[in-house]
Parts: sequence; structure tokens; C-alpha cells
Amino acid sequence: MAHVSPGHGLWHLRPASAVGSAETADSARIADALLNSVVGGSSGGSAATAPARHRARFHTLAVQDVRPLTQESIEVTFAVPEELADEFSYLAGQHVALRAQIDGREVRRSYSLCRPPARGSVSVAIKQDQGGRFSTWAQTALAPGGELDVMSPQGAFTSTLAALDGAHVAGVAAGSGITPLMALAATVLSRSDTSRFTLVYTNRRATDVMFLDDLADLKDRYPSRFVVHHVLTREQRSAPLLSGRIDEERLRGILDALVLPATVDEWFLCGPFELVQLCRDTLADIGVETAHVRYELFTTGEPGQEQPEAGRPVIVREDEPTRLIEFTLDGQSGSVETPVSADESILNAALRVRPDVPFACAGGVCGTCRARLVDGSVTMTENYALEQDELDRGYVLTCQSHPTSDRVAVDYDV
Repeated sequence: MAHVSPGHGLWHLRPASAVGSAETADSARIADALLNSVVGGSSGGSAATAPARHRARFHTLAVQDVRPLTQESIEVTFAVPEELADEFSYLAGQHVALRAQIDGREVRRSYSLCRPPARGSVSVAIKQDQGGRFSTWAQTALAPGGELDVMSPQGAFTSTLAALDGAHVAGVAAGSGITPLMALAATVLSRSDTSRFTLVYTNRRATDVMFLDDLADLKDRYPSRFVVHHVLTREQRSAPLLSGRIDEERLRGILDALVLPATVDEWFLCGPFELVQLCRDTLADIGVETAHVRYELFTTGEPGQEQPEAGRPVIVREDEPTRLIEFTLDGQSGSVETPVSADESILNAALRVRPDVPFACAGGVCGTCRARLVDGSVTMTENYALEQDELDRGYVLTCQSHPTSDRVAVDYDV
């Protein structure tokens, strides 16, 4: 999930009890850079309580179906046995991590769930990325009857609306960013007879459009309540507004002519950093409150940079200064020393002594590695997953947190 906002910088964090007025002011600045996503939405147009947050764990699931979406993407459906049904309950917009051994190396990737919540199965869409180890492997290796490790659903890219009756929800997606919006759109439309969903979906060419038939089915099922506007960057459409890359001028034209922001109750943005940030900035400029905008990135890091893998080897020499990292996981305590010179993340260090420490993307996006900082201080490099209230309570992303005190303690169980 590919770029870092200049405004993100570094977060210097201490336990919540140690945060004073300076940190409180700094938190307000941080809040605008975070993923403002929480849970909500249910049948009958009323709000529902999200599934209880549980420690993310991998379970081996059988591949039930593999469906081609485009030449470069597939939908993979996993069968969920009844004994794991509660573990895999989820809200539209959430994601799972997949784990595989590829060429003798463990590889994990996070993928959004693309179907409305249903007991007995979970489905994800996987688009082949250029040079992508997992996505390339998945196109040919996954087949019905096979098995794969799937982590229980996580994530907060979900609706906060107290009621869906009369609600207008809008989404902007690029490429595989359509995946969580498929689940969100179907859920919003099915749970109220008066809700509406407007989707702006951009791709290079018509052949790149994922879920083309499913989008048509939604339009047939909800002809007056679902609207999709396809924007193609490398093909000419009859409407000039829908032809070409979405820059600020085109975005403002689309919003003013086709979406009508004043009528929208909630926004969902999913795609590469540049598009998502453009949408956030433009919406803020026209007066849309940030609390009504949810966003999710499908890339992090610099363009062309390989997705990070946690667990790199670190050698601790006897004659160099170290820092002590203590952690609690599943009620058990562990500790590991990390060389100051290594600038090692808490996650990387913990994995050297506990291979089951939870993580997925290792890029600050999915939030799977979340833990509470109970002692010491850290610098958190990136954060696209934690909300402001989680920061205020002392939570950090351990894949992005680097100790700045001699001793640091985190708790994965709270």
C-alpha cells in the first residue's frame, strides 16, 4: 500500500500518561495525517456494533474459487469453516493478510475484502503488480482446492454513519482501489431502500476495469441509487471530463458536475497516495469536513521501492550500546536487545525472538502490528492506520516505531 506526505514526518511518542500540553498540540497536527476511519452501518439503515477487536491470527483456509477479473487480476474466495466464522466476521471495507512461502521465503500481503459480509466465506481481489512477488505468484499458484494462510479481518476503512436511510455515500477509486469500495457500495445500497452511492473509478483503459460485470449488476439492481463514472486516462471517452488523468481541474469538474459534494454524507477514497491526497486537499478546500472523509492507500514508500519485509537479521555485538525492548503477547512476556546503531523497529526486533508477533504490510498502513506503548519512548516513522484516539491512548505501529529510550515496553494484548 507509495509515497509519503511531506507533512507526515516523524512522530515522537511517549506513553499516554506522560503526554503533556506540547504533545496534545502536536496531536492535533498529527490527526489530519491519519486515517480517520471507524466502524458503523447495518441492515435496516441503523448503526451496528463492529465485531469485537481480536488479536489478528492466521488460519489455514481452503481456496473455494478463483475468478478472473481482468488479464492482470483475480478474485479469490476462501471457505471459512463454521468453527472460524466468528473469527472471520467483518465489516465492509476491512482487509485480511495472506501468507505464503514463495521460493523458500515467507511473504505477507494485505488485501481488502471485496464482498459484503457473509458467513462462510471471504473474498479478496489480487492485481498483479510489476515485480510483485506475491501478486505474480498468486495469479498461477492459487486454485480451488488449495490452501493458504489467511489472517482474521482487520482495518477501519468502514462507515461511521449512524443511519443509512437517505444517506449519500461517495467513493473515488483507482485501479485495485476499487476492492473495498465494492463491498462498501453493495452494503450501503442493500441496507436501506433510500441510500445512494456515487462512484468515480479511474483506470488506464477499459480492459483494466476490475469488477466490470459486478458494477453493471449493481447498476441494474439499483438503477436510481447507484451511479458509477468511469474515468480512463489512456483512452478517449465521449465525455471529455471523463478522459485523462485526474488532476485538480478535472477533479473539481467531476465533483461539481457529477457528484455534488454538498449532498454527500460520507466519502471513501482508495488508491495511490497522489490521487488520495489530491482528493483530500480538494474536498477540504471546498468545505468538506475531514471527519466525513475516509481514505486508504494501497501503496507506501517511494515509487518502485520493494515492499518491506519484517524480520531482517541483526547482529548484536558485545561491545556496542543496545536498547532493551520488552513486549507482551498472548499473556507471555518477551524481551530482546537491539543495537542503537541498527535503528531497528520494535517489530523487527520482536520477530527475532517471537516469530508469531502479528504483522502484515510492514509499511505503516494496515495496523496489524498495533501495540500499546507502556514504557519508554519511540519515534514512529509513518502512520496511515492509527486514529487520533488510538494515538492519545498510547498505541503505536510497531513496524514503524524505533526506540529512543534505553528501555521500551509494548503490549500487543490491549
